[in-house]
Amino acid sequence: MQVLKEKSVYGLIGRNIEYSFSRNYFNQRFQREELSSHQYVNFDINEISSCAKVFDTAYLKGCNVTVPYKQQIIPFLDELDEGAEKIGAVNCIDFKNGRKIGYNTDVYGFQKSLEKQLFNNDKRALILGTGGASLAVGYCLEKMGIEYKKVSRTSKTGVITYENLSEEDVTDTEIIINCTPLGTSPNINSKPPIPYQAVSKKHYLFDLVYNPELSSFLNEGKTKEARFKNGYEMLILQAERSWEIWNNNR
Repeated sequence: MQVLKEKSVYGLIGRNIEYSFSRNYFNQRFQREELSSHQYVNFDINEISSCAKVFDTAYLKGCNVTVPYKQQIIPFLDELDEGAEKIGAVNCIDFKNGRKIGYNTDVYGFQKSLEKQLFNNDKRALILGTGGASLAVGYCLEKMGIEYKKVSRTSKTGVITYENLSEEDVTDTEIIINCTPLGTSPNINSKPPIPYQAVSKKHYLFDLVYNPELSSFLNEGKTKEARFKNGYEMLILQAERSWEIWNNNR
């Protein structure tokens, strides 16, 4: 991989993203690798149409995309790679030859992180949330041969509402994945409203939230002696894959 040496700007597109570790992660990496001409910034925008201004940023080479724009960003791009097109969500953009190309590195990060604590009999999952991150998670679980049901606040075809989610639904699954932002700092006491009394030692709770380290959702698993893991390793893995894309495509 040949790393660009000239002035390069990268950034994170999202809303209310001051909590994100991505900026510090990349800027510390640039410092370690003596890439003094590189910079990673937050593009905190209130509406997706503002991404047009972001794309006009001088020296912009790549962006990550987070809540709530992983799906909304797609019409503003010129091209999607095969994975992002199948998933219907983008969390990485490469700017190449005047074109904006969308990728999804969440799939790679999620699978690599999830499987480290996965048991052979973990064959059923509940996905909490129906946003862009849940699309990547669902795509990944399908590839892994894991059946899943999605849970949402609102009634949708093929989706269970939190109101209708039963203890039996929880008992009949092994993996519960929080793909919502509930519990993210500073709102650390919030969590998806599921029947936690049905969580047991057999369960594996995975939270895409990584700040705080132990979310209220994961703490429910911890108290029941279940396996649990936050999204920090997933963040690092998807960031590494983004970095490869930004540099290998030159």
